[in-house]
Amino acid sequence: MSIRVIGIGDNVVDKYLHSGMMYPGGNALNFSVYAKQAGASSAFMGAFGNDDAAKHIQDVLHKLQIDITHSRHYEGENGYACIRLNNGDREFVTSNKNGVLREHPFMLTVDDLRYIASFDLVHTSINGYLESELEKIKQKNIMISFDFSGRGTDDYFARVCPWVDYGFISCSGISPDETKEKINKLYQYGCRHIIATCGHERVYYFSAGGFLDWTPKYIEPVDTLGAGDAFLTGFMLSIIQSGTAEPDRERVLCAMQAGGKSAANVLSDYGAFGFGKPY
Repeated sequence: MSIRVIGIGDNVVDKYLHSGMMYPGGNALNFSVYAKQAGASSAFMGAFGNDDAAKHIQDVLHKLQIDITHSRHYEGENGYACIRLNNGDREFVTSNKNGVLREHPFMLTVDDLRYIASFDLVHTSINGYLESELEKIKQKNIMISFDFSGRGTDDYFARVCPWVDYGFISCSGISPDETKEKINKLYQYGCRHIIATCGHERVYYFSAGGFLDWTPKYIEPVDTLGAGDAFLTGFMLSIIQSGTAEPDRERVLCAMQAGGKSAANVLSDYGAFGFGKPY
């Protein structure tokens, strides 16, 4: 089955404070790269600055043969985040909140929407500045996955959830009861399928078809950066391959296992997917 997916939103360099190396990253960009590495036809639509970070990311995407023809280009600073590692677990220290993308949020054109309509799935996130355009994308009858990270207000959920088919939330460090409360909130606001990840401990899923959970196999990490993005990529590709937008319990468990396998692949090296460069 030929799958076409596109990540729309954030691209950054992750600057590692301990090593002086920067690596391409960002939720939407990581999704596009991981999907390409898994064999899908993949594209990325973002906003690039005109600094060295932006050039490095674009060079890497060209090497990986990921289409960026509908991205925007601006004078200014590309997105970046500063990272510190603590026993392999990444900690975000500071960022410029996605640089030129924050300054120039997406306004999709007719040509953009025609292009986006050629894909099976659009993935974006709370860092993608795409909220105002989700309804336009959904009107093209395209599946949308969205990473809320661990953030969002009731007003934000009310704006975004009605257009989201698969919503991912990070629930590390909170109790199972609190996790289920967050899941229920997203569902009540209109998100049709919710996946809550709790680091390496557990993954929860909820939809109209019911609730289930799954425990991944623990792997000692070199660097956890990108693991959550890799999980959601593997999960969504498995869902698309299943041929149904409303998977049964067996298909969801298969998708969780595929996500776990995808996440495991990124834990043994630095950066979301390598390609480090001194900064």
